[in-house]
Parts: sequence; structure tokens; C-alpha cells
Amino acid sequence: MGAPLAIRTDLEAADLRRLARRESDGRVAARLIALANALDGMSREAAARAAGMDRQTLRDWVIRFNAEGIDGLRDAPRPGRPARMTDGQQAAFKALILRGLDPERDGVSAWRVVDLCRLAEERFGVVYRKGGMLRLVKSLGLSWQKTRPRHPLTDTTAQRRFQKGALPPR
Repeated sequence: MGAPLAIRTDLEAADLRRLARRESDGRVAARLIALANALDGMSREAAARAAGMDRQTLRDWVIRFNAEGIDGLRDAPRPGRPARMTDGQQAAFKALILRGLDPERDGVSAWRVVDLCRLAEERFGVVYRKGGMLRLVKSLGLSWQKTRPRHPLTDTTAQRRFQKGALPPR
């Protein structure tokens, strides 16, 4: 076994622990604490075990920390499954939703998930299930909340008079 890999020393162990306390990502915080323990003289194996990782994993994080600093301790974004609609299709779909409904044109009086699935398939040839459509709507920055219904013959002045404290005392 060769000499241990040196950890950069521009940040002291106390600084790393302070950063770990402020870190919102638990994985990054554990990596910072493992590095701080190693800087304080704890064996690499003990520092790794205390942070819940293997010695080799700690070595890999030391290499990334030395090269990139604190940002090197963050997980790289994973690509995931590509979207079924292109960015242009998503923008057009959002515009269709925001344009609103016309019962004669669209055949419905309120957008439901099944209606949006049907619209996506008819306009863009993309099939979505209900859960996928809800995720898409959320990713487009749209809310699924509906406005509270109001009867067309509602008397708002009578409602205000009826509210607590609006009626004169008897």
C-alpha cells in the first residue's frame, strides 16, 4: 500500500465541519465530515466508517475534493429518461392549457388528467398515463388546483351581510 493521498489544506477541519452543519444535502455533509475527520488525524478507514462509507469511496471523494473543492463533493446530475415531448412541444402544450377551454372546440368544460392525456396524443402523438401527465403539468410550472365554483346567481352583497359581525345586533 502506497502513501496516503494528501487532502488539500486551504480549508481546515473546523471549516469543513461548519460547512457540513450548513449543508442541506446529507450526502455532501457526510463527505465533509469524513474529510474533516481525516484532516484531524483519524485513520482513513475510521473516518470513512464514521461517515458510512468505504475507505476506497473516501479516497475517490478526496480526489474530487482536491480537484474541484466543495462542489466536487456534490453528486453529478443524472440524465434520467428523456422527455417524451420536445421542449417546443411542451411549450405548445402549455400554451394550449393556458389558452383555456372552449366546450365546442375541446368537447370538455374543465381540463381533467384524462383530457390532457388525450390532447397530448391527438396533437403530438405522445401517449401519457395519468401519473406521467401530472408530473408533466407540474414540470411546466402549472398548478392542478381548480378555482372554487361559483353559482352564476350568487348575491355577493347578501353574503357580505351574512358574514360574522355584519348583521346588526338584536
